[in-house]
Amino acid sequence: MAGYTVVVLPGDGIGPEIVDATRTVLAATGVEIEWKPFEVGIAAMEMTGTPLPDEAVEEIRRCGVALKGPITTPVGSGFASATVALRQRLDLYANLRPVRSIPGVPARYPAVDLVIIRENTEDLYAGVEHWIDDDTVIAVKRITRQASQRIARFAFDYATRHHRRQVTAVHKANILKMSDGLFLQCAREVAGQYPHLKYSERIVDALCLDLVLDPGRHDVLLCPNLYGDIVSDLAAGLVGGLGLAPAANIGDGVAVFEAVHGSAPDIAGKGIANPTALILAGAMMLAYLGETEAAARVEKAVLETYRQGKALTPDMGGTATTREFTRAIVACMD
Repeated sequence: MAGYTVVVLPGDGIGPEIVDATRTVLAATGVEIEWKPFEVGIAAMEMTGTPLPDEAVEEIRRCGVALKGPITTPVGSGFASATVALRQRLDLYANLRPVRSIPGVPARYPAVDLVIIRENTEDLYAGVEHWIDDDTVIAVKRITRQASQRIARFAFDYATRHHRRQVTAVHKANILKMSDGLFLQCAREVAGQYPHLKYSERIVDALCLDLVLDPGRHDVLLCPNLYGDIVSDLAAGLVGGLGLAPAANIGDGVAVFEAVHGSAPDIAGKGIANPTALILAGAMMLAYLGETEAAARVEKAVLETYRQGKALTPDMGGTATTREFTRAIVACMD
């Protein structure tokens, strides 16, 4: 097996705990990884005055891959999201969020298999806001042809490589006729280049209804930034929660892998955090590096641990600590 250099960003709250768990599981695969740690988030803010130091960004760019723990973003005031800034600075334009049922996890539906592909660099998440007067704020929704075409190609390429059956463009072009209209126009143009895939369109509110009633009617969801964030959280709720939802942020020659969930400061340091989402993100990272066999071993071990149900964390109805759960996964890899 080849050796790799990977930047690791422990993050805030439960971040260091679940990052350690993920590193333990990945080490058990035998894939050689040299980890390059950098502080981001609150710790970096306290030490350097910024939640996202330039040195961390440049090292990720140099290495080409990173594993990131969740980072706290203050609500309503304080510093801007380091996660969003990281995506923008590295041009990680594709946010990839697979959502699959895990046997043994109580969930609304037993066989969900969705992929949400989200444009990751613009839309309202660009964070362009202005006060007009003391009582009024406007936020700019920026949609460009280049970014829309790029994410559409990513979605159709992904669907082709992974033998998916359909790509659905998610929009609100009935109201936002120019911005979402442009996104939809680009999706249609790209869809025409992939005649082997079924293409459909769904207004975002109707899509949310679809997912709650019957998630099996959809496959790959192609979304602008804001809708993709909301829809992926809804989809995670169909399979047992955000604690089970991994994600990848992918650009040209660089990728950052993370859990969908936040830093959960209320349980930080208690040793009960569920590392499943980040472990599955670690499996996605291995696959990205070409270590497909090792990635499959990690996924299989996670599924087997849940199937056995003997060492689950409290959020999954068990009594295991983070370390006990991690050891159970490693044991299933032997």
